[in-house]
Amino acid sequence: MNWIRLHRRTSLFVGITLILPVFFYLKTVFGLLGLGFEYAGDRGRIEPRVARLKGLLQNEAELVKQSQVAEKRLREMAFPATDDPSALAARLQADIRQILSEAGMSVSNSQVMPVRQGELFDQVAVKLTTAGSLSALDAALAGIAAYRPQLLIESLDTFPVRANARNADEEQSVTAVMQLMVLRVLP
Repeated sequence: MNWIRLHRRTSLFVGITLILPVFFYLKTVFGLLGLGFEYAGDRGRIEPRVARLKGLLQNEAELVKQSQVAEKRLREMAFPATDDPSALAARLQADIRQILSEAGMSVSNSQVMPVRQGELFDQVAVKLTTAGSLSALDAALAGIAAYRPQLLIESLDTFPVRANARNADEEQSVTAVMQLMVLRVLP
């Protein structure tokens, strides 16, 4: 103890020389322990992901099959993104007019509505005013239901046409105002 008091500077250098290697050793040991715990935590996060990927690989054929089914169903429900919305609206208007005329309905007015954008689909709509018999309206609705990609009826209002005394034995005539819509996949 007397030597430490007499040689303070030298004892300080000797103490630092002894403490520094111990400090670096402990720092290295604790750093390696920290890395080990970090790797163990990463392993806990990665294992479920690897298990999911293995499950996907095992079910790849079924997933591809279901993807093809979903793609086919989407083609039945919506027009592809490659179709121009304005050209699609014009084609839709012509197709609907043809369906209605083949069913025996007369179209007095048709109007292409503005394209509405949703999150996944554009909505292309046409509004029509038609007149004809009840059986013609029924046939027109059947033709609309058969149209592919699917044609959706947004609104349908029907009004009876008054019969004259001379036309009392004719079939009931109606005027129908309908708004029809198709979906177009967004690019």
